[in-house]
Amino acid sequence: MDKLQTKLTRENLKFLHTDKKSYNKKIFVGSIAASFVAATPFVFYLYEYVPDAKEWETIFGTYVSIEYESANVAMWVMAMKVIPLLLSLIWFFTCRHWWYHALLVPITMFSFQCISALNNDIRYMDEFDIVWLLPIMAIIFPSIYLIRAKMFNQINNADKTLEEMEEEFMIKPKGLWSKVKQYF
Repeated sequence: MDKLQTKLTRENLKFLHTDKKSYNKKIFVGSIAASFVAATPFVFYLYEYVPDAKEWETIFGTYVSIEYESANVAMWVMAMKVIPLLLSLIWFFTCRHWWYHALLVPITMFSFQCISALNNDIRYMDEFDIVWLLPIMAIIFPSIYLIRAKMFNQINNADKTLEEMEEEFMIKPKGLWSKVKQYF
């Protein structure tokens, strides 16, 4: 009996140590994400340190603003596109609800906006992005509706709460890379 008790205690300590490691990792990743979200106003206003000139010398090379004719304006436009994209990506990778796939639509929209802001040949920015979003929305919206219909069908057939159903439909990859791989 004592050997069994000792063995169970060792196994419990191993699980406790593993849980503590995963908890610390979650706290660390959550702290980084929260710090970045809190720092986004400071990141956004970095464009003010860019000179109001057509050419801008940086340690990475020379940036020449062709369309905007000012590096400051070009970086302001990029900040207006990149910050919402990064915030949407953080939301997507940290969301635990069943509907988080709907976040792919604004992520795609902000991605197209970033690409069009970098494209020097584009004349009218942010005008035809909806055309590129239609195929993505045609996949995402029915998928979300089918998941929702399946959830409410099971709620009506069983005595489960909405939270229990969300837990059942939730996909829980182990890390960031496995969550990215889940979509490709």
